[in-house]
Amino acid sequence: MPPVHTGAPVIPGASTPSSPAPQPLSPGRPGYRRMSLALFAAGLATFALLYSTQALLPAISAGLGVTAGQASWTVSAATGALALFVLPLSALSERFGRTRMMTCSMVIAVGVGLLVPFAPNVEWLVALRAVQGAAIAGVPASAMAYLAEEVRPKALVAAIGLFVAGNSIGGMSGRLVTGWAAQLWGWRAGLLAVALMSLACAVAFLVLLPRARFFRPASLNPRAVGRTVAGHLRDPLLLRLYGIGALFMTVFGAVYTVIGYRLVDEPFSLGQGVIGSIFLIYLVGTVSSAAAGKLVARTGRRGALYLAVTTTALGLLLSLSDSLPVIVFGLVLITAGFFAGHAVASAAVSRTAKTGRAQASALYQSAYYLGSSAGGTLGALAYHGAGWAATVGIALLAVLGVVSITLYGSHAARVQRRVPASAMGAR
Repeated sequence: MPPVHTGAPVIPGASTPSSPAPQPLSPGRPGYRRMSLALFAAGLATFALLYSTQALLPAISAGLGVTAGQASWTVSAATGALALFVLPLSALSERFGRTRMMTCSMVIAVGVGLLVPFAPNVEWLVALRAVQGAAIAGVPASAMAYLAEEVRPKALVAAIGLFVAGNSIGGMSGRLVTGWAAQLWGWRAGLLAVALMSLACAVAFLVLLPRARFFRPASLNPRAVGRTVAGHLRDPLLLRLYGIGALFMTVFGAVYTVIGYRLVDEPFSLGQGVIGSIFLIYLVGTVSSAAAGKLVARTGRRGALYLAVTTTALGLLLSLSDSLPVIVFGLVLITAGFFAGHAVASAAVSRTAKTGRAQASALYQSAYYLGSSAGGTLGALAYHGAGWAATVGIALLAVLGVVSITLYGSHAARVQRRVPASAMGAR
């Protein structure tokens, strides 16, 4: 009797129905929860390390005798190095695998993190932070590509939202831990504490992450990579998404690099631990990024972006107040708007790129972290020169840029819809 064909896909070489083809991960399927927890831990560790000095900038300025602009380079050097190295490391991930790249990156980043507290001066501190940022670069683009390959398309936005949520928790917990440790034992102890926390997260990542089942290694051909990158840079939609990511992060980098200086000064005069606790607001980002998928389903991608920029702009205006509760509420709105916009834009990149997803995600990450470096440096210089209002002014210009890009995208989409209709009418 001939075998009955059920239509189910069969792995080449499989001889029995007991070895079904692997299915993409999705909620409710085996492995999805482990994958979510593993990448949540990766996002937590990398963001905690990447921004470990941000809440400590006033203490670093006092401890090393440097200005706000000089101290801000301990953040900008890390994010700038990440922006420069994310593309080449994503190309290596196409050859050697997403999981291997993420593993190596996390091991090196945590190792450097254990050395950072012992930097003798600001020059060494900036140099070690740059090395750390370069190592971290292997995680974000590889994680996005891993999700795009391993997760069912309809579940992709939600999965990326959970990864971004891990980023927000990492950013919050890293700043919280460093702030209170610094208040008790000094800023070097704060940096050591966040390195140990990230070490625990790295171990959890290594234990939980399911192996990649859909990765197919590609040859490491610089010309082919160059052609792929050039193709992405010629794609108008991808370019708009890269610009949106960079501008959103300019806002976020400016606000959170400088807010510690504002709150440690008069009339607030808050302690380092209390300033670190302000970053509990990142929990709002966890919720808004995880809810990005539902928001897109309800309003569309552009509708979600308009809502994100409106929320962010309102928060910036509220932050101009001299009332601490109003400032905190403003930070809540800025954080919610930023993380929602970032989750929407990064998921759109993964869905738009049909080939070279790692490079597409890497270009987004490069733009994103260049925005962080620019925002942190410009925001600190503006604050040093003209106060918080100048920092907010830079952030509002970036928000206006996001609005302009999104409006242009809406116009381009309408034109594109009319062109096929006109062509049909001509027939």
